Amino acid sequence: MIHVHVYEKWWIVLTIIMLVAFTAAIGVSAFAAGIQVPSPYALVDPKTVAKTPPFDNPGLRELSPGKYEAYVLAQASPWKFTPAEIRVPVGATVTFYVTSVDVQHGFKIQDTNINMQILPGQVSKLTHTFDKAGEFPYECTEYCGVGHQNMFGKIVVGP
Repeated sequence: MIHVHVYEKWWIVLTIIMLVAFTAAIGVSAFAAGIQVPSPYALVDPKTVAKTPPFDNPGLRELSPGKYEAYVLAQASPWKFTPAEIRVPVGATVTFYVTSVDVQHGFKIQDTNINMQILPGQVSKLTHTFDKAGEFPYECTEYCGVGHQNMFGKIVVGP
């Protein structure tokens, strides 16, 4: 039988406890806290997506009272999100559909669980309920070229 020093035993036990704690934290984040992992919702042709419904007219659509869909296009040259502003009432649940027409972008809405990597040819989808009034800026979180700093917009939540 191999002899293991008492300090090594404690480090092994501590390591196992930490692994269990980290696994539990990930489980709680995934299920209880509502963290969502974005995945491609649909595939599109990045060369024609700006001319294909519903991305030919990006913006907000009301599905029913308090339920909305927002279609957002990210593009470089000129560097921008379309639309640059979205207005919803307090309590609105908005499902975001975001795609890129050219290069990889990011889409993060401050103070929400929305943070997506946007790839040309893929539509990313996440949902958030805006329970408080205010402005929620969104920005590109992936360096996409010399105009990257111009890729921003905002969601205005009000009455």
